[in-house]
Amino acid sequence: MSCRFGCVVIGLALVCAAPAFAAAPSGSTRAEQQLHAVQRAWVNAEIHRDAAALRRILDPRFIFTYAAGAPMRRDGFIHALVSGKSRMLSQTLGDTTIVVDRDTAIVAGLDTIESTHDGKIYTNVYRFTVTYVRRHGRWVALAEHLVRRRE
Repeated sequence: MSCRFGCVVIGLALVCAAPAFAAAPSGSTRAEQQLHAVQRAWVNAEIHRDAAALRRILDPRFIFTYAAGAPMRRDGFIHALVSGKSRMLSQTLGDTTIVVDRDTAIVAGLDTIESTHDGKIYTNVYRFTVTYVRRHGRWVALAEHLVRRRE
């Protein structure tokens, strides 16, 4: 698997953690609850490789960056997801923090991803940061950054 393709698949798998975002914790603000809902929608779109749903969730200027690599734009990110050979098997998000400041939000956390490529199973742990902006009353992802955690 090429590094660029593998990184994209890993990044795309990032939000495929439905159980981790199944419900907003009690005491969450309305904005935090909305962000949890967007995360769930993003999870479903990725699991079903739904390019149209991803276009609604990801801002037209969305960028994805893996480690210190070059940013990938929204269309390349979506194309890699819907045409990729790798499949996410499971994912566990933890150590998640949400910060909301008016119409901008940051979701950061730890992500353990189990995926398969060419019949082989891989498990990797990453730190992630997703930046959201509220446009026309709804949250959309503007950027995602993913870094493999060193053991």
